[in-house]
Amino acid sequence: MVELQVQKDTTPPRDQLVLDRVKLSVVPGLGPTLRHRLIAKFGSASKIFEQSISSLQRVHGVGNHLASAIFSGRTSTKPSRILNECKQHGIDILLDTDPEFPELLSHIPDPPDMLFIRGTFEPCDRVAIAVVGARHATTAGKRIAKTFANGLARAGLTIVSGLARGIDAAAHHEAIRAGGRTIAVLGSGLRNIYPREHAHFVEDMIQHGCVLSEVPPSTPPQAAAFPRRNRIVSGLCVGTLVIQASERSGALITARLAGEQGRDVFAIPGSIECRMSAGCHSLIRDGVTLVTSVDQILDELGPLYKKAICTSRPEIHHLAERKLNKVEQNVLAAIDATSNQNKSTTIDAVVEYSNLEPSRVLAACSALEIYRITVRSPGNIIERR
Repeated sequence: MVELQVQKDTTPPRDQLVLDRVKLSVVPGLGPTLRHRLIAKFGSASKIFEQSISSLQRVHGVGNHLASAIFSGRTSTKPSRILNECKQHGIDILLDTDPEFPELLSHIPDPPDMLFIRGTFEPCDRVAIAVVGARHATTAGKRIAKTFANGLARAGLTIVSGLARGIDAAAHHEAIRAGGRTIAVLGSGLRNIYPREHAHFVEDMIQHGCVLSEVPPSTPPQAAAFPRRNRIVSGLCVGTLVIQASERSGALITARLAGEQGRDVFAIPGSIECRMSAGCHSLIRDGVTLVTSVDQILDELGPLYKKAICTSRPEIHHLAERKLNKVEQNVLAAIDATSNQNKSTTIDAVVEYSNLEPSRVLAACSALEIYRITVRSPGNIIERR
């Protein structure tokens, strides 16, 4: 009789996984890029701390000083203190291996490997737009920020910004007032809200979205942290809207990062006499999309969640769907019906499902591409944008 060998699950409990990741994150000089590289090399944060200094030094970018710091980090008590602080103050830790970790954010060149968060991510947050601009925005600038945040939130987009004064705060406030969702990304820890006058607003925000940071809760605001924060602001979003920005504004950093991440960037023009418009004009001159209405942004972005719907499988629509004829509507329905988990299907599957002639299906697919509702890939693969 042959005995069946049952393989035991050797995956550590999640609490241990989180502790090991936090332990790695507090090593001085060890950023998320190197942490990803080390985990890819050794398999897990726990196994990293089992390595010798010489073994750690074989990883590109890890010198003797950093290897020694990692080796010493295995006995640090700081990670346990951070976890206790999170538990006491209702702060969750989201790892990049968790299913709730934002998919868009995981695709940027240098994603964070963990997030400290209050509130929750919802499925509808997959379609989010960053609204950024000047801290010292004009009255007109704040009014425009409110108008766009309101319209975008009502269209079902989550509004993401950095909780700064001026444009950021106006966008966050208006998203909530419109009944939408909003996400604030901090450059400081969640127990060190900056600016301080917005601390009271955080409690309201976590009821309508979340507040997050990649640094531990008690981390004070530091100038160098804010440009790093901006890559998360843009990385969470399908597009970034710049409303007012001077020529040296941090909002321009967010716009540049969004472009590097392959996301849409929009800018609103202003008066040539207003220095807060100079940054937007530079963006437009460099090829960023000029917009003057919410509808222009919605049209550029393409597929959107239906207004006010946040479910586990949000219903999608596209502004151009109003223009489709009967055959195109049937083909689009067939694409949706035959799509796999990756949201893609084949032309053959669409032909079979729709019971239409291949030539009519191909013509309809070409129209759907022109309307930017779908995209075709080699191998007759077709999917919604």
